[in-house]
Amino acid sequence: MQKSIKAAAVQFNIALGDIDKNLAYVTDKLRQLAKDGVELAVLPEMWSCAFDYRQLNQLALRTPALVQQIVALSGELGMVIIGSLPEPHGDKVYNTSYVADRGKLAGSYRKMHLFGLMNEDRHLDRGDSVCLLDTSVGKIGVIICYDLRFPELTRRLAVDGAEIIVITGEWPKPREEHWRTLIRARAIENQLFVVATNTCGMIGKLDFFGSSLIVNPKGELLAEGGYENCEPTAILDPAEITSWRASINCFQDRRPECY
Repeated sequence: MQKSIKAAAVQFNIALGDIDKNLAYVTDKLRQLAKDGVELAVLPEMWSCAFDYRQLNQLALRTPALVQQIVALSGELGMVIIGSLPEPHGDKVYNTSYVADRGKLAGSYRKMHLFGLMNEDRHLDRGDSVCLLDTSVGKIGVIICYDLRFPELTRRLAVDGAEIIVITGEWPKPREEHWRTLIRARAIENQLFVVATNTCGMIGKLDFFGSSLIVNPKGELLAEGGYENCEPTAILDPAEITSWRASINCFQDRRPECY
């Protein structure tokens, strides 16, 4: 990170299977956030349609065009926009986060860990590569929802130079304290910023608690969302990473050869 940036978590109740409605909502909110100086906006997991398994393969066919629209919007607004979408892949799909950086597709990440409790393993394919991107707002490591429970992934991204971990999520009740605790833990143990966006409200039979969080390298909450649609924002200052790592230099003191 060369300078401080303003980040936002775009938390909203995703309309199941309704791409046009969700796109219209997201576009409107991103335009508002750009006027407020936001340079990094993080959307929820599967923000275009949620996990509408009955028609997910068909919905995924619209993703390439949708990505083009978001990339163009990121250029128009001068913003980095990150969120996951269903990526077509044979008779299944990938759950893929796309990183749009000021008019360019900087990269993408396919969800590596699939959550069997919500039948993801039956409908989705697993990714097998980490995603660390040097973007216009800093070095960003991308993970998706259930990936949060696997600290090895975030540590790999941090060791490789990540300054911000971005998490797109659809994390339902009753596991709110897991979400909040794990996000802060990933920030504390890796001494970096985390921007985590959840969905909220009822989607099908599931109730999502929201609680999108922006956390600093000490694990302190900079901003958080409630249960309703909202866009918590915060300033991410790279000096916080430098000063905290200088104070407690966990990376220097690591002994990976012993682990």
